[in-house]
Amino acid sequence: MTSSDSDMRTILEGVATGAVGVEDALARLPLLQVSRLGEFARLDLGRAARKGVPEVVYAPGKTDEALREIVRRFLAEIGLALVSRLEPERAAILSDALSTDLDPEAELLYDPVTRVLEASTAVYRRPVDNGVVGILTAGTSDVGVAEEAALVAAHMGCRVLKAYDVGVAGVHRLFEPLSEMIKERASVLVVVAGMEGALPSLVSGLVDVPVIGVPKSGGYGLGGDGSAALYSMLQSCSPGLVTVNVDNGIGAGATAGLIARRVARAGRSEEGSAP
Repeated sequence: MTSSDSDMRTILEGVATGAVGVEDALARLPLLQVSRLGEFARLDLGRAARKGVPEVVYAPGKTDEALREIVRRFLAEIGLALVSRLEPERAAILSDALSTDLDPEAELLYDPVTRVLEASTAVYRRPVDNGVVGILTAGTSDVGVAEEAALVAAHMGCRVLKAYDVGVAGVHRLFEPLSEMIKERASVLVVVAGMEGALPSLVSGLVDVPVIGVPKSGGYGLGGDGSAALYSMLQSCSPGLVTVNVDNGIGAGATAGLIARRVARAGRSEEGSAP
């Protein structure tokens, strides 16, 4: 028996004897859902239950064998595995390895643009009704990172609205989709931009909801690694804009999902308490 199994047993026995309250047990149990794979991984199986954020496996630096075993364990335990920054050649290898494991009702999707693999079994049920997230990009080259954010927010139960290639080089493209997102009551906006990274500041100055800026690597010469966009967003004078690291679509999507979920729950609570 592992230490986490022993701790879980202690909690359940405490519930049975009345020493541990049900709510206390529900809060503590997700902390113990750790699955160990050899000496190379300790999987956080309770993250979605504990935080509402799905685990996303970062592919670079992992061997094909380790990646395969991690994905298999997630599918077996929770029915969902998300893998980011997975190159097409490695995605083909992983897909072939998993094809013999998955039941006929399972789904295995890979997008070469986002480089994200999404695998789920028949037991997985995506959450719903957790608010609205809007996602904008300055250019088409920013779409891959934006789609990472969209994927995470969607698996957190959010409705995701998208508008791509609306940057400041042709700012008139922005106003219609931005107005639609506000009309649809988006609780938070994710804005991905490379080059000088100006779009998040502009959007933040126009709306009354939080804006998460995502600097995107790419551009000409100095600053093309995303540093120019990062500095621009960090130095923004527009209130309500926060910034994640370069190319961090996963982190932006998770944060946006947490904000939207909290707003949605507050709204439902107010509706329930209305006379």
